[in-house]
Amino acid sequence: MSGLGGLNKSPDGVVIGLAQMKLPVVETPEHLAEQAKRIVEMTAKAKRGLSNMDLVVFPEYSLHGLSMNTDPALMCRVDGPEVEAFRQACRETRIWGCFSIMEANPNGNPYNTGLIIDDEGEIRLNYRKLHPWVPVEPWEPGDLGIPVCDGPNGSKLALIICHDGMFPEMARECAYIGADIMIRTAGYTAPIRHSWQITNQANAFCNLMYTASVCMSGSDGTFDSMGEAMIVGFDGVPLVTGGGRPDEIVAGEVRPSLVREARRLWGVENNIYQLAHRGYVAVDGGAGDCPYTYMKDLVNEQYRLPWENEIAVKDGTSEGFPKPTRKYAGRVTGS
Repeated sequence: MSGLGGLNKSPDGVVIGLAQMKLPVVETPEHLAEQAKRIVEMTAKAKRGLSNMDLVVFPEYSLHGLSMNTDPALMCRVDGPEVEAFRQACRETRIWGCFSIMEANPNGNPYNTGLIIDDEGEIRLNYRKLHPWVPVEPWEPGDLGIPVCDGPNGSKLALIICHDGMFPEMARECAYIGADIMIRTAGYTAPIRHSWQITNQANAFCNLMYTASVCMSGSDGTFDSMGEAMIVGFDGVPLVTGGGRPDEIVAGEVRPSLVREARRLWGVENNIYQLAHRGYVAVDGGAGDCPYTYMKDLVNEQYRLPWENEIAVKDGTSEGFPKPTRKYAGRVTGS
């Protein structure tokens, strides 16, 4: 990174703004419309405040707040009016945007969905959260995998949401399918602050990939979200960090060309390559087998911990949600 967080943009740089949006209370369709308008206004603010900005990222729950309300009247559609307003804002402002919605699901619980929209208003990435924060969140587990899209100025973007980032497999998948910038949006509160910081750094370093992450900020009268925006370099070193000030847009520049250089030229600690080329100094090309029992078991749908029978919390009843009776239908074919 160079140039005072994007004030002096490099020719090959991507300037990212992380919007520590104030945590809203959204209880009615009118509240939802008002909050969508606030997000549109902040999209314009981002570009006014830093004309070099390429991408503005809004946190998980920025539209709906942290109530976990699944009222159908508050759920959104990808082709609905809220998303159309976000598309128009990106088009008019000439900026890419990353947005959060709770998406209606006619076949079950709503999805926790993230969208990346380009500066022409086109949806470039549609992601449904794979790992809802159980037992607290009621959202349907995502069925679209982990997509990657072309981003501004030659970048490759992936998006994960909040608790997803606690699973190293998520970041590895993003990098494996080509992302050089992984966005992580969240609504996390203060108890997760340390875990947030170390996972954002580890996800970057272990995959030679930038991570750009942001939470909601401030209080809704019940919850206190922590803000804590951060951009981490592919060597695991934080480049930009925010605090807890609501509605602050924390900006920084990343240079995907340096990621691509490291992935090509690093020998020591090129871990994403070395995972499947173990010991290439000793054996030609390295060992390419899978020595990990948990990977094999997961593929065969036989993942089971040695202490599985001792796990105390296996559904959402402790948080007031009824025990589900449906089985997971699986990933949508061709999605």
